[in-house]
Amino acid sequence: TFGEKVKTLRKTKDMSQTQLAQVVGVSLRTVGGWEKEGRYPKQHELYQKLADTLGCDVSYLMTEEESFITEATEQYGSRGAKQAQQILEQAAAMFAGGELSDEDKTAFMDEIQMLYLDSKRRAKKFTPKKYLNEK
Repeated sequence: TFGEKVKTLRKTKDMSQTQLAQVVGVSLRTVGGWEKEGRYPKQHELYQKLADTLGCDVSYLMTEEESFITEATEQYGSRGAKQAQQILEQAAAMFAGGELSDEDKTAFMDEIQMLYLDSKRRAKKFTPKKYLNEK
């Protein structure tokens, strides 16, 4: 998982959680959340900072699913992240015991993710202005 990757790389670099938090610009609690609670960075830029600090490629840290959850979080907040996570879990359950190839599973998951983000963008057009967050 993301947290296991961060923890392993951090230990390889002989860094404490506190040191990593300071270098990346987050709290110690945030690093602990990644490593122990299965949380993910909320901003896409943090993945690059982590990769630079830990000496790895961003793609190693960020899977397609994590990228999807991060994008949903950035655009639609915690509710979007929860919905994205639910979509991934439900789609994964559909494959349990199935006989789809990995290539077909990936194509399906990519399409589901695109459909979710597209539907959220379309729905936003019809949301009354008083319910939209001002940015």
